Amino acid sequence: MSSDMTLYWGSGSIPCWRVMICLVEKELSDYNSKLVSFEKKEQKSDEIMKINPRGQVPAFKHGNVVVNESMAICLYLENTFKNQGTQLLPDDPSQQALVLQRFMETQNIMDKAKALFFHRFRTKQEDWDQVYIGEKIKALAEELPLWENYLSQYGEGSFITGKDFTLADASLVPALAYLMRMKLPMKERFPCLASYYERVSDRPSVQSGWPPHWKDTPGYDYLKDV
Repeated sequence: MSSDMTLYWGSGSIPCWRVMICLVEKELSDYNSKLVSFEKKEQKSDEIMKINPRGQVPAFKHGNVVVNESMAICLYLENTFKNQGTQLLPDDPSQQALVLQRFMETQNIMDKAKALFFHRFRTKQEDWDQVYIGEKIKALAEELPLWENYLSQYGEGSFITGKDFTLADASLVPALAYLMRMKLPMKERFPCLASYYERVSDRPSVQSGWPPHWKDTPGYDYLKDV
């Protein structure tokens, strides 16, 4: 069924990863997978630019349907294959609203973490703006307790909106993996998040999209002081 689907993705891209999780959860794992090299700037290739003029991944095609933004792709998959695989968006309006809110909220984590990461990654150490770095670490340190509190409301073994794995989890787990790669002391500072991450990161759909290059590289210690 998914043989007419093509996903262009890059290793280490959290937006790509969340789409890959949804594809597996919806039992669409035999899609055409095309790994793009960011180093070679392959996301700007003619092949991708034809379906995504922004030259970004994920870029997704299902037959004649093209969807590019990761959250839009996830919603498209859930709506198109609603009765297949894991139901990622509940029918109950109030619970659906909560899932969509948490789904969108995960972008707050990524925005705060990426602002810090790219400043350090693209700037020589002697040119680091320590005030800027301090502000971004503080912003992330203020964001994560919100998520710790969300999980504490449901108890051990729960997902981010309750008893079921949803779109919100598909987006949250890669974001947490990104933070862990940056050496966030999650277990010491955020025990509920740490327990959730250890459990959900072993989920087959999450493992299927694990960035290949992460397995051979150590990551960075940018968040060790959060």
